[in-house]
Amino acid sequence: METLTFFEDLFANSDPVFILAVALATLVLWFLPAVLAFFFNRKHAKLIAAACVPAGFSLIAWSGLMIWAVTGKSVEKAVTKSRKPASSSEAS
Repeated sequence: METLTFFEDLFANSDPVFILAVALATLVLWFLPAVLAFFFNRKHAKLIAAACVPAGFSLIAWSGLMIWAVTGKSVEKAVTKSRKPASSSEAS
């Protein structure tokens, strides 16, 4: 309950610019996996963006989205590299 009263006091005595800045920062953090997915994992960017809405309520789900957004192409590259030597060793 102390946390709730802290936030009530913080926002009750704040100017609208501060409240707008906090809301903007919250949205940026909430959708950060979607922004990173756009740069790193374009194949699944729409799915990650859609999953950001409910995942923002859970730190575990949000962290999973961050990992998925950042490791998309690197996982594909690792799979491609692991398959390439196996197929070349079978050919010889």
